Amino acid sequence: MTAPQRWRAIQTGTPGVFDDLIHQPVRLRLMIVLDRDGPPADFVTLRAQTQATDGNLGSHLTALEKAGYVEIIKDFLHRRPRTRVAITAKGRAALRGHLAELRALIDQVDAIEKT
Repeated sequence: MTAPQRWRAIQTGTPGVFDDLIHQPVRLRLMIVLDRDGPPADFVTLRAQTQATDGNLGSHLTALEKAGYVEIIKDFLHRRPRTRVAITAKGRAALRGHLAELRALIDQVDAIEKT
């Protein structure tokens, strides 16, 4: 795969492509949490599950939003501001591709260890 093809594959979330944006540990945790079925996750829940600070979490969410991997929803609940986050179809495809690449790497290591 040429460099432009690889970059295009990363942008579109082609399965089996390592994604540097998602690979960062907090972002990987975020994407896995968001990949679960159900309503968008609220900021407090994401902070607790990733053990990130407010600023750190906000920074990672902004990076994922700029890439089109998540949608950030700001609204009010009982007059209190609320931030919720949902994974997009592009984000889900990118996560699946990244996880497939990680599995392939793990399989290679396992094959080496068995020889």
